[in-house]
Amino acid sequence: MAHMTMSMTMPISITHHKPKLVIPSIVTPHETKHLSEIDDQGTIRFHVPIIMFYKYNSLMEGKDPAKIIKDGLSKTLVFFYPLAGRLIEGPNKKLMVNCNSEGIMFIEADANVELDKLGDSIKPPCPYLEELIYNEPGSDGIIGCPLMLVQVTRFRCGGFAVGFRVNHTMMDTYGMKIFLNALSELIQGALTPSILPVWQRDVLSARSSPCITCTHQEFDEQIESRIAWESIEDKLIQQSFFFGNKEIEAIKNQVSSNCGCTKFELLTAFLWKCRTIALDLHPEEIVHMTLFVNIRGNLPKFELPSGYYGNAFITPAAISKAGLLCSNSLTYAVKLIKELKDHMNEEYIKSLADLIVIKGRPELSKSWNFIISDNRSSGFDEFDFGFGKPIFGGVPKAISLISVGVPVKNDKGEKGTLIPISLPPLAMKKFQEVVYKMTVKNVEGANIISKL
Repeated sequence: MAHMTMSMTMPISITHHKPKLVIPSIVTPHETKHLSEIDDQGTIRFHVPIIMFYKYNSLMEGKDPAKIIKDGLSKTLVFFYPLAGRLIEGPNKKLMVNCNSEGIMFIEADANVELDKLGDSIKPPCPYLEELIYNEPGSDGIIGCPLMLVQVTRFRCGGFAVGFRVNHTMMDTYGMKIFLNALSELIQGALTPSILPVWQRDVLSARSSPCITCTHQEFDEQIESRIAWESIEDKLIQQSFFFGNKEIEAIKNQVSSNCGCTKFELLTAFLWKCRTIALDLHPEEIVHMTLFVNIRGNLPKFELPSGYYGNAFITPAAISKAGLLCSNSLTYAVKLIKELKDHMNEEYIKSLADLIVIKGRPELSKSWNFIISDNRSSGFDEFDFGFGKPIFGGVPKAISLISVGVPVKNDKGEKGTLIPISLPPLAMKKFQEVVYKMTVKNVEGANIISKL
C-alpha cells in the first residue's frame, strides 16, 4: 500500500522589514538594451519564484545572512547591471531595458518559527510562498518595475530562506543559474564570476525580413476549449507527486521496449495521459502538451556563448485527440513527444522568432494545454553562499498551466523528481486515482508525496 504524506500547514508569522533597493556597488553603463524575440514572447511576461532553504550552520555564528546576501547582490549587479534597470516598451510591444541602475528590490524578514518545524511544506507547492517572497505592492508589474525581488527570511533556529522573484523576460532557469553562481562566488571572495555574463540578445532576434517557415502548434487556439479552461482556472488546486526509480520503472513497463526515450520524456507522456483522463474531456477534443526545450547544447549547429543568460528555450507542442491519448497505450504519447523533439532545429528557432514579431507576441495556447519544464538540473539545490547547500532549492509551485519538475529526496532519502500539478478539485481526485493505479499498483511500497 502506498503511503501518502499529507503535510499539515502550520500557521507561521513573518515580520517583513521595509523594502530597500539594491544598486550595483560601482557605476555601471547607462544605456538601452533590446531583448531578443525569445525573451519577448507573450507567455513569459510574468515573474518566476525560486526559493532556497538553509539549515543553521556553525559557520554562520555571528553572521547575518541578509547582510551578506545583500552585499553580494550589490557586487553581482555590477556584472549583471541590466537587471538593476527597468523595462520599457517600444513599437510593436517590443521590450527594451533601460539600464538606469534603479536597483532590485530587497526585503529582510524574520519568522517566529524554527525551520525544521515546516517539515515537507518547504517543498512544492509551498503554502508559505507569499510570506517568503512578499509581493510589495507595485513591484510585480512588467514595465517600469524592479526586475528582481530578493527576500532573506531568518528563522528562529538560525537557519534562513532566500526567495528570488525574477522577471522571466530577462532570463530563464539557466540564466538564473549563471546569476546565482556569480552571487555565490562573489560572496565567498571572488573578484569576478567564473562565467562572465553575456548579453548578445540579437542572436535570438527575428530576421530582418521575418518569415514563418515551420508549423507552430503551440499557438493553436480553439476558442471554446480556451473559454472552458478559463472558466475553471480560478478553481485550481495544487498537489505534488513524487517519482523515484521505482515509479519510473513502473511507468517504463507500460511502453514498448524499443521506445528509447529519456526518463523525463516518459514522465511527461505519463502525466499528460493521466491529466487528460482526469479532465474527462470529449474524445474529439484536441489536447496540447507543450515542452520547454532548452536551445543550449540540445540543437546541433546552434551554439550560444556559455555566459548567455537570456531566455534560450523553445516551446513546441504535441497535439492529440483526447480519446486517442486516453485509449492508446503510453507508447503513443511517448512517440508524439519524441517526434516533436526530433523536429527541433535551427530553422524552427528562427521561424519562431519571426512568428513572434509577425503575430504580435501571441501567448501559448490555453486549449487544454499541459506545459512542463524540466528543472532537475537547474542546480538550485546546490548553491552555497558560504553556509552549506540548501535542504531544498527550486521553483516552489506550478505557475498557472506550467508544471516544473524539481529534484528532491523523499522521506526515505530516495532521490526523485517532484512535480506540482494544477487541476480543479474533482479532476485532481481522479488524477490521483489514475496515477496511483498506473504506478503504485505495480510498485510495492511506492511513495507519492501529496500536498494541498
